[in-house]
Amino acid sequence: MDNTGVLKGIKVMVIDDSNTIRKSAEIFLRPFGCEVILAEDGFDAMPKIVENQPDIIFVDITMPRLDGYQACKLIKNNPIYQSTPVIMLSSKDGLFDKARGRMAGSNDYLTKPFTAEGLLSIIRNHTLQQN
Repeated sequence: MDNTGVLKGIKVMVIDDSNTIRKSAEIFLRPFGCEVILAEDGFDAMPKIVENQPDIIFVDITMPRLDGYQACKLIKNNPIYQSTPVIMLSSKDGLFDKARGRMAGSNDYLTKPFTAEGLLSIIRNHTLQQN
């Protein structure tokens, strides 16, 4: 089955201080037609969110300056982005992290290292149902 372009036009933002994670996401998503916006941390992400209006945002929990929980709260506290799905990324698969992510307003949780299928599945679940 050829999935090329199945997610065409969907803007996916990946906020992670790991260049490897950002590049992996980009390599996984581009063939499916996603527009990928990358940011190194929460501070780097905020102007890019305003500029690009992503359809879904993946944010790493552990980052310098502004961590994932703080970034998620800032995004969700803005009425313009309240309905934008925010997915927490973490190398930990703990209940505490998931609960804290929910409290910050996240819509889902993805454990790193993620697979292309895991990433695509979450994007489909959170973006295709809105359109």
